[in-house]
Amino acid sequence: MAVKNSPQKPPAPASENGKQRPAHEVRLGRIKATIWANQGDNGTWYNVTLSRSYKDGDEWKSSSSFGRDELLTVAKAADLANTWIHSQSQAPASNGDGGHEGQGEDIPY
Repeated sequence: MAVKNSPQKPPAPASENGKQRPAHEVRLGRIKATIWANQGDNGTWYNVTLSRSYKDGDEWKSSSSFGRDELLTVAKAADLANTWIHSQSQAPASNGDGGHEGQGEDIPY
């Protein structure tokens, strides 16, 4: 079985309670896009969760439901998350090839 020798980013460090921490967060007011890094045989891929913070009495809570007036902010948070993810995949590799890994390859979408 061949093993691909490509540089992989380490998984996000675990917090004190052992849970995985987000790779990055984008906050725009009460809207948050949380970016999660995942590791696999083909390298790192990312998932994004979108949430809205609100206060219920004295307690802060979050929801994945958004009102009409929040949708443009949700779209902007998703856009910024997308930009961050793409910047991670285009970061120069430190494998001695001068950061030219992947040049000339088709974009998978």
